[in-house]
Amino acid sequence: MRRYDRPRSRRRWFGPAAVVLLLFGVFATGAGLGQAASGPWAWLSGRSKPPPRSFPVLAPSRPVRVVVKSIKVAAPVMRVGLAADGSVAVPDLANHNQIGWYDRGPTPGQFGPAIMVGHADTKTGPSVFHDLVRLRPGARIEVTRADRSVALFEVNSVEHFDKGKLPAQRVYGDFTRPQLRLITCGGDWLGGSVGYSDNVVAFASLIGSRRL
Repeated sequence: MRRYDRPRSRRRWFGPAAVVLLLFGVFATGAGLGQAASGPWAWLSGRSKPPPRSFPVLAPSRPVRVVVKSIKVAAPVMRVGLAADGSVAVPDLANHNQIGWYDRGPTPGQFGPAIMVGHADTKTGPSVFHDLVRLRPGARIEVTRADRSVALFEVNSVEHFDKGKLPAQRVYGDFTRPQLRLITCGGDWLGGSVGYSDNVVAFASLIGSRRL
């Protein structure tokens, strides 16, 4: 796991074939993300039209806070990008109660999956997503955004994936509607550069919004 070092270059968007590496970068040694000129991420940069809007869709606005009452999460959100080695950076291990939003993807409420990462635990105790595995379908996730709106998500499922067998298209490439992914470590502790054997991923969909 690496300390966040925000990229100085202009933000770019990546396709799902490249984003398959993201989770390895979050909780293991990453090989880096390659730039993609097409794919479902491309419309976010104005290269193509967004899908039709038959459900709630929000304008872009960065997340600042996440609340998941059912697992007692109430945490600030920081931007995370890529570390120097090309892997995805995460909040510092000392910041137990902090969530990282991958700022090269959608903001919560835009089309596609907004990606948020957090530690499950450290040597000194449990961290912000320690109980993510206990989240159940139907639970609510509230994401406060910089524009003073609150994006309301409903959990669809919470699943374990071996780090070597990630369903990248499902996790990162589903642009059928605005969605959210909460990601942390799970499974057996392997140590070294791998850490835990699995990742726990909570899949959620936008169901509405409200103003502060």
